[in-house]
Amino acid sequence: MKTEVAAVRVKVIGAGLAGCEAAMQLARRGFSVELYEMKPNKYSPAHKYEGFAELVCSNSLKASRVSSACGLLKAEMKMLGSVICEAAEKTAVPAGGALAVDRYAFSDEVTRIIREEPNIMVISEEVCEFPEKNAVICTGPLTSDAFAEKISERFGSRNGRFMSFYDASAPIVTAESINRSIAFSQSRYDKGGADYLNCPMTREEYERFWNELVNAEPAELHKFDKNPNVYEGCMPVEVLAKRGIESARYGCMKPVGLTDPRTGKRPYAAVQLRAENKDATMYNLVGFQTHLKFGEQKRVFSMIPGLENAEFVRYGVMHRNTYICSRTLLDKNFMLKGSDNVFFGGQITGVEGYVESAASGIAAGRALADILSGREPIRYPNTTMLGALIDYVCDWTDDEDWYVDFEPMGANMGLLSPLDADLNVKLGKQEKYEALAQRAISDLDKLIRK
Repeated sequence: MKTEVAAVRVKVIGAGLAGCEAAMQLARRGFSVELYEMKPNKYSPAHKYEGFAELVCSNSLKASRVSSACGLLKAEMKMLGSVICEAAEKTAVPAGGALAVDRYAFSDEVTRIIREEPNIMVISEEVCEFPEKNAVICTGPLTSDAFAEKISERFGSRNGRFMSFYDASAPIVTAESINRSIAFSQSRYDKGGADYLNCPMTREEYERFWNELVNAEPAELHKFDKNPNVYEGCMPVEVLAKRGIESARYGCMKPVGLTDPRTGKRPYAAVQLRAENKDATMYNLVGFQTHLKFGEQKRVFSMIPGLENAEFVRYGVMHRNTYICSRTLLDKNFMLKGSDNVFFGGQITGVEGYVESAASGIAAGRALADILSGREPIRYPNTTMLGALIDYVCDWTDDEDWYVDFEPMGANMGLLSPLDADLNVKLGKQEKYEALAQRAISDLDKLIRK
């Protein structure tokens, strides 16, 4: 069997989070993997770093606790042999109850693991033809125009639609430029240690800031789309603010769980900063994804108390994300219906978020390995976060009109199959989440032990 498996050559297109996961799942099962990555010869509009699994929008992989949606998903991924979780834990930076990483060290670690795997051959070139068989397409939300056109041609006129939304990243400032006489260290409700810096605002400061934010000048959009559909999960802060004067204060600037040591009271609003690297020499503005002009970002964000002299090492940018209508195109294994073992993984499938993208790559890689080994792929139950996410994204219908309502989905506890009615009545919210998480881990453990 080992000889037969080694003789099978498979393609993984894209060395982002999903592609690296898929490649490692296949390689560890003995398959010869050709991993195609167009960097460093060509970069997408958002990517700048040569390494694999480059994080663009944020350095956070969200909550660590297993009773949270992304914490549960990461726990499941670890059980399935996640290379992304392995690298993230090695390159983690303090972030309270979240798993955040030094993004460059993280990329370097993933790149090292991939390049040292003997069953993976990295090919640095752009793929411009749709694969005929035995492949996992993980080209991400910024698939190159040439390959996107080939994907669309492969689907045909009926299913050739791509959906697009816009994604924005937050600015980063140097640690030494933050005024520590104003910004204070604390995690909300003191959970996970004082891993965040907090810039507190009075009501007057907040209202002045809000007024400048909503009237600031946005950057020009790329000419390929002047009417962006902004996805809720990565809403630019200025767009959020325009929904009303209280919208940001109940969103990314909520002050709950914080106490300003200068007053001993909760601030009216607060901006949180999270370390970008292990040495904490840089901090990003949490939830401050933006598409303002760079000069406007400097002017407006410097109004935040504690950031009046901030040195910006990266300004926020906005870029287009593209995804397919997986509900009509993919089966529950992420395989393109009617294809000869051609799979999709990552955000191009309509999963939203770094962790979700990586998890879909695991599922796709494992499914392809199972099929090529003559086994039936695992069907993850919707009591697991991975299974529930797959159920939402994939194989809903053959009705092409469903594309109208299909929007990217991230992990959330609402996706899981509910507990028994009696438990739902007896347990409080956090107890329910803990019970759901325990059930998911138990069910997945039984499944992979078969």
